[in-house]
Amino acid sequence: MTQQNPEYHFLQSALSTKNAFNTTQQVLDWLNVRKAEIEIKIDKIPFAELQNWHFHPDSGNIVHQSGKFFSIEGIDVQTNWGFVPHWQQPIINQPEVGILGIVCKKIDGILHFLLQAKIEPGNINFVQLSPTVQATKSNYTQVHKGNKPRYLEYFINDGSVNAQVLLDQLQSEQGARFLKKRNRNIIVETTDDIALHPDFCWLTLAQIKQLLLHDNVINMDTRTVISTIDFSGDYSTQEIDQIVAQNSTASTYHNDLLRSTLEKNNALHSFKHIISWITNHKANYELQVNSIALKDVAKWQKNETEIFHEQKKYFSVIAVRVTISNREVRSWSQPLIESAQDGLIVFIIKKINGIYHFLVQAKLEAGNFDIVELAPTVQCLNDNYRQSINEQKPEFLDYVLHINPDQIRYDTHQSEEGGRFYKEQNRNLIIEAGEQFATELPPNYIWMTYNQMNVFTQFNNYFNIEARSLISAISFL
Repeated sequence: MTQQNPEYHFLQSALSTKNAFNTTQQVLDWLNVRKAEIEIKIDKIPFAELQNWHFHPDSGNIVHQSGKFFSIEGIDVQTNWGFVPHWQQPIINQPEVGILGIVCKKIDGILHFLLQAKIEPGNINFVQLSPTVQATKSNYTQVHKGNKPRYLEYFINDGSVNAQVLLDQLQSEQGARFLKKRNRNIIVETTDDIALHPDFCWLTLAQIKQLLLHDNVINMDTRTVISTIDFSGDYSTQEIDQIVAQNSTASTYHNDLLRSTLEKNNALHSFKHIISWITNHKANYELQVNSIALKDVAKWQKNETEIFHEQKKYFSVIAVRVTISNREVRSWSQPLIESAQDGLIVFIIKKINGIYHFLVQAKLEAGNFDIVELAPTVQCLNDNYRQSINEQKPEFLDYVLHINPDQIRYDTHQSEEGGRFYKEQNRNLIIEAGEQFATELPPNYIWMTYNQMNVFTQFNNYFNIEARSLISAISFL
């Protein structure tokens, strides 16, 4: 494996916490300081107090007066997937492609990533670490009449800076909440001397993954970008053994994850088999989504402060007034989506042929571009199912809910994107199954090594954002 390849440098950054600027603990302390220094006020308000937003007189859709940003609309869904063949719901329609971009730079020979302490109105703890640039097209084209995001020049190719693209993809957003929404996930490397703004810091990839051991520190947009980093270079068996041997301070579990990342042999299924399996699901499942007026969505009700399901399940649409003193625009109001309860996102892993495999699900959601995407083993708002009959529960949910704590390898709460979702978080789990866990699976599930998942994340719209969130937490230290 040549040391000139980006995959090599990404891997070295994932194996190093050496940072001349700050330790991981110092970053946590710095985030608390930034939160204390910035004026933050988020209030729920009646819909009538929204400024620059209104209910369209004909459809009842929630729209911005500029016609930009996003809207809340209704959809009618018909499918032959799952337990419910037909339903209607509100959904976020945001057709423009935003930028989720991270600048990186070699410092002392190790790639460091430039992250921003950013406040979003829906963040549980206000300040989280976001990409260098996290902006919708309406934001960075200044529809809001505010300032352009800092360091935007590294992602719009205006010739004013030195930037080499290391990763550039369109990746999907939450398919149950967004209608065919994608963002540009991009990492660029520079050799420029960058003037560091007080809201930004340099971190190695290993440090970012250390921070993912803490609840709600690394935001969803950073997680989706780093989840697509390619480690899957062409390593010989001897090179893999050498890399693992050099990672001597890591646990056996983390080094086994490292082998699952680098090893291309001993996978249970070939790439051809996996692609055929995915294609079969896309061919056999149907998804028909038609736009309807928000005011006509069945089983959803509206009052002065929220739009909600008649059974108080799933989510509601609310309005907030926001003041954040360090944003491009200091004060505004907007709609947000509020979840009915926390969610559950789980990968079950198991050693097969001596290599960790991940139990991956083919999942259909109303907003998907191409019918199904690859999802975690379990992805649900689990309180919806605790009182349901067994036939309506997601596969493996009971196994996860009754797991022996000794089998849990990763366990944190991570939030959804705070620009659209109000204080929403999911419990993220990686659970190791023992030998007794069956290798044979229901038709919608398949075993994949991390190396195979890593290859699929290099392409658009294979792994959904919930899976990518959990993939981002896979650490080798």
